[in-house]
Amino acid sequence: MLNTDEILSTIQMLHAEHLDVRTVTLGLNLEDCAGHDVDLLCRKVGAKIRARAGRLVEACHRVDRKYGIKVTNKRLAISAAATLLAGHGPGAAMALAETLDQAAAEVGIDFVGGFTALVHKGITPSDALVIDSLPEVLSRTQRVCASVNVATRRAGVNMDAVRRMGRQIRAIAEATADRHGFGAAKLVVFANIPEDNPFMAGAYLGTGEPEAVINIGVSGPGVVSSALRRKLELAGGDLRLDELAEEIKITAFRVTRAGELIGREVAEATGVPFGIVDLSLAPTPQVGDSIGEILTLLGLDRIGAPGSTAAIALLNDAVKKGGAFASTSVGGLSGAFIPVSEDAALAAAAGAGHLTLDKLEAMTSVCSVGLDMVLLPGDTPPETIAAMIADEMAIGVINNKTTACRLIPVPGGKAGDVVEFGGLFGSAPIMPVPNSGASARFIAFGGRIPAPIQSLSN
Repeated sequence: MLNTDEILSTIQMLHAEHLDVRTVTLGLNLEDCAGHDVDLLCRKVGAKIRARAGRLVEACHRVDRKYGIKVTNKRLAISAAATLLAGHGPGAAMALAETLDQAAAEVGIDFVGGFTALVHKGITPSDALVIDSLPEVLSRTQRVCASVNVATRRAGVNMDAVRRMGRQIRAIAEATADRHGFGAAKLVVFANIPEDNPFMAGAYLGTGEPEAVINIGVSGPGVVSSALRRKLELAGGDLRLDELAEEIKITAFRVTRAGELIGREVAEATGVPFGIVDLSLAPTPQVGDSIGEILTLLGLDRIGAPGSTAAIALLNDAVKKGGAFASTSVGGLSGAFIPVSEDAALAAAAGAGHLTLDKLEAMTSVCSVGLDMVLLPGDTPPETIAAMIADEMAIGVINNKTTACRLIPVPGGKAGDVVEFGGLFGSAPIMPVPNSGASARFIAFGGRIPAPIQSLSN
């Protein structure tokens, strides 16, 4: 049982430390809206979103007023769009995306995830329809986010899909050149995509999920930073890493308990079952709310220095242990995110040259996502982008973990240029890409990288 008095005490203590509910995400199955007529499909989709999501925003405001913890985003995750679009022609994808965008705006939803294709073992015509529509969809809508799963532990890596996504990411960036390629920030390429992830841009409602469900994403890098700082000050710096890990675990436990309380109240107010709480340390550009600052407290004078991967591994594991002990409903990604543009300390380290792409990739092998919000020169070849995706997918497949890429080639941008996206998306320097163009022959082979032998575990 949740101890409400304990949680309220925790909330009160953490008000000044950037504790927020990053997202309340309503997962909504739209498969019953499918049909052969695209106009009818769109009408049914719009009606269902308005009917089922209409109370979400007010419920979040009510909980915000009650507990004083801000719900930063109200989001919607739908069942994979490729399923809804089966049997339809090219124009249907844009029609569906515009319907999602408009319906979300009407009910006050910030983002809609689930414009999704699952192509880890092959690409169906409806999957191709989704992938081919992405430059238009992500440039012409405000709220729609997309994801494509190109690899799993049991299927390996679909290199034909990886090659295709390298081209599409460039095309999406160029279609939004007036916004520094921002359309690419609304697309995530996954290995082992989770079915209950509440965080954008990779949220969607998987086939094993309920008809409707409330999933919560709680973020607290600032809370962890404050807890570590207090611990170090009280001990005079005389601490071991396992003792610091224990402090992170205890803090994660408390934040998860607070997040679950809020999630269950929103679920009750909307009449939708509660699903999971995702305790992911997702940073913001605000000073004091940074994964990079936690790494500094763990003794790294420069983020990207030797030891950075080990520090992220310690942090990620401690967060998962604390969250798992706090709730039986922990899910999504739950760990530490390292999105470069969204974390002021990581962006500064990249700008100073301390954090390179090679080191960042090594750190993604032990964090919760992957190469996230990484800005690339605008002339980076599609084959090089595809090869970067392939590397990240291989990490996910071999290590049986979720990995992902959110890569943004900035049209006209050069390495070292600083790009400002604003809001939660922050700003960051464009990172140089070593050996750009040297992977084209590898990507041209296509086919599939087979699953590792540990996939045969049944």
